[in-house]
Amino acid sequence: MHKSRCLALIFAVLLGFFSLTSGGEIKNQHRESRHGDSSYIFNHTLAITLVEYSSAVYTIDVSALFSWTCARCVDKIKDFEMVEVIVDIENCLQAFIGVDHNLNSIIIAFRGTQEQSIKNWIEDLFSIQLDLDYPGMPGARVHHGFYSAYHRTSLRPAILSAVQNIKSTYWNISIIVTGHSMGGALATFCALDLVVNSGEKDVQLMTFGQPRVGNAVFATDFNEYIPKAIRLTHQNDIVPHMPPYYSYFPTITYHHFSREVWLREEGVGKDKQLIEQICDDSGEDPTCSRSVYGNSLSDHFDYYGVELYADADSPCKFIMAEGTEEYNKGVGGNIRLSRNPNPTLFRQSS
Repeated sequence: MHKSRCLALIFAVLLGFFSLTSGGEIKNQHRESRHGDSSYIFNHTLAITLVEYSSAVYTIDVSALFSWTCARCVDKIKDFEMVEVIVDIENCLQAFIGVDHNLNSIIIAFRGTQEQSIKNWIEDLFSIQLDLDYPGMPGARVHHGFYSAYHRTSLRPAILSAVQNIKSTYWNISIIVTGHSMGGALATFCALDLVVNSGEKDVQLMTFGQPRVGNAVFATDFNEYIPKAIRLTHQNDIVPHMPPYYSYFPTITYHHFSREVWLREEGVGKDKQLIEQICDDSGEDPTCSRSVYGNSLSDHFDYYGVELYADADSPCKFIMAEGTEEYNKGVGGNIRLSRNPNPTLFRQSS
């Protein structure tokens, strides 16, 4: 199906579930927080790097992703050491873990929803919220589908194991978790899991076009556990408006955690500018993406000019070349390509 027709079809499906809620050169605009300024500063350069990782994880050629030779990999990000790629075929999920030696950080990237399969999780948006059984978070409730996609699939145990494997080699290293769309929702739960349940101290989160994942209590608790968190939204991207936010139902409505950075466009032609508007720390700043209609899928699949979707006709298609079977440790038909981190080999090849 032609891409424009596909986008139009999915948009029609989305409109069937929701009534729309309002809600060139790059410039940075900071808006003073209503609750006091945050000590965590948005880093544009880091955002450009992480959006490339969030694009690379959409690669359907798993062997090319694992060898870091895919078109979205080798020419975009240097000094990255891939350690593990996990594909949960049954649930159409994919993630990778590796080391960015320039950032001295473990990178965990989650693939988002493909154009053709975005309706799969939209159908679950009205499901009953789930009580989050994390210690120290009473009253926190989360979206059942997003929570289950991280906690009740093959992703979580593989990721936690890979993190420990990397930290046994690179002990003085931070963790950055990223993802786009539903991948941003999974990244949110992963970052929180690493801090609350695994005791990690230095975890950052940056997502692109992610949906809301929990209630206001969850958002407040999340901000305390993960103060280094940025949610990027783009112009009229529809997904950050979902599930809907209802200010007149404050105890049960879904609520974004902070801090949002809204990418909005001003001007036309050669005078067109991309503004990075840093929003307040309420999570639901009415002057940012909530100030416009969330009615665009094209804005959802493009951040900083980087394409964030897979080049595949099938909503859940993966390719693995011959010769990678020796790394395949997956069970139940899933794919897990893994190697031990090797700093000596990396220094020789860099």
